[in-house]
Amino acid sequence: MVGSMRGVLVTLGLLGLGCGAHPGGERMTAAKRADSCTPELYGAGLFTTGAWDFFMAFSPDQRHVLFGRADDAFERFTMYETRLDAKGRWSRPELPRFAREWSNADPHLSPDGRTVFFISDRPEPGEPGPRASYDIWSASLGADGEWEDARRLPAPVNDKGRDEWSPAVAANGNLYFGGDLPGTHGGSDLWVSRWVDGAYQPPENLGAAINSSMHELEPWIAPDESYLIFSALRRPDGLGRYDLFLSRKVDGKWEPARRLCAGINTRDSEYNHSVSPDGKWLYFSSTRPFSGDVGERFDTPRDDASLQGIGNGTGDMYRIPMSAIGL
Repeated sequence: MVGSMRGVLVTLGLLGLGCGAHPGGERMTAAKRADSCTPELYGAGLFTTGAWDFFMAFSPDQRHVLFGRADDAFERFTMYETRLDAKGRWSRPELPRFAREWSNADPHLSPDGRTVFFISDRPEPGEPGPRASYDIWSASLGADGEWEDARRLPAPVNDKGRDEWSPAVAANGNLYFGGDLPGTHGGSDLWVSRWVDGAYQPPENLGAAINSSMHELEPWIAPDESYLIFSALRRPDGLGRYDLFLSRKVDGKWEPARRLCAGINTRDSEYNHSVSPDGKWLYFSSTRPFSGDVGERFDTPRDDASLQGIGNGTGDMYRIPMSAIGL
């Protein structure tokens, strides 16, 4: 992501710790570690291809998905949408109306499915070209069921001189996101901007139970704010480069975050995650190596070329039951 702190962090995560994102990273299995859990490759030919695939945002009925794809350098991002027809086939991916230009990523649907939050480097009216940083935008479904134009969230959520990323919204409207705002514990931290009387309030740092002196980037908040799953780079308690962590809210306070089980996390990178609207599945992108049967095919018509490059170190989509992480 040119000019973006997030792009720098992703590059560090992929190249750091002495080994790149390529075959040869440790693959954890239940036989090797008692605390292991085993995710499955998901969406071959559509959500998982030889390209860099990341993020899935499901509508409440799980028949409509917004998802992301990046170039090999993870510098430019394209958002797609697909719909499930009456015969159980996913439509050919198309660019949603609000994301046909510029670089757009990190889609997250509100719990009611009526609004999508995402990040973009697009300029506002009157500005000459793309910004060097990413802001949070939103788009709503119109009465006809089609997306309306996108709107940039105002201050105090967005700061024109800084990156904000991975917006996630709770049922009460509170907005969680990553950013390197003043007052961080180190690099990027996670923040919440509360929705009060129809307006976003100044972002609040989620505190030391969540944030560390390293980089926390991508929150996924439960609709009732009872738990938070997030990605972090190079934490001392991490297993690889980017890892996924979980924190529960108990009596109004966040418990110290814990790394999700080996099998979800590897010595490679795991991030760009979401939870299905029914709360049954955790989806995430991983740079781990993969070989073998890709499982159920999601491409209609079949295009074997779309499978070339799966497991080559760019992101592939995986899923695992939430029960595997105790939720």
